[in-house]
Amino acid sequence: MWNEQKQLLQSQLAPDERLIWFGQPRRGFVLRAIDVFVIPFSLMWGGIAIFAQVSVLTSDTTILSILFVLPFFFVGLYLLFGRFILDAKRRGATCYGITNERIIIISTLFSRNIRSVDLRTLDVISLNEKSDGSGTITFGLASRRYSGYDGTRVPGLGQHTIPEFEMIQNAKSVYETVRNAQRKQLETRKIVDDAE
Repeated sequence: MWNEQKQLLQSQLAPDERLIWFGQPRRGFVLRAIDVFVIPFSLMWGGIAIFAQVSVLTSDTTILSILFVLPFFFVGLYLLFGRFILDAKRRGATCYGITNERIIIISTLFSRNIRSVDLRTLDVISLNEKSDGSGTITFGLASRRYSGYDGTRVPGLGQHTIPEFEMIQNAKSVYETVRNAQRKQLETRKIVDDAE
């Protein structure tokens, strides 16, 4: 798996660009802070949707009534189970890279989606580290509106507004790697500017 990720990242590099670090988000089932609110809501929604679907199916109703309740039933299933499965698959299909020029985020869940951030123009880098050393590095100003909602969004209906290395191991070390690469990139730019 690591070789595949490394090859995928290296296939995106320019001839003079070199890969400094690569990794991926934590895999598997993850509970997030927002789940404190989403889980009770999804249990309520799912319970009502299942009750409504069973009531419609066991009563003498038209096919239109069954079709009307069906979307609510599927949304309930997604909130209860599907979002955890899709979130785990999304993170499993994502890899991160740091080069001497940029940050690269590649997702291959539904199609190949490549995002990159130039180190020379990157102005804000935020580290959110947990006690076990894992954490998330955000590149740019994170909006509170989207913070913590990754596990609840429907994959394929938009992407993060702010690029980030989500749930990585040794987050502080990776953060320092980004800062050092950015420092070297800015020093190189200054030398070139001074020479001109």
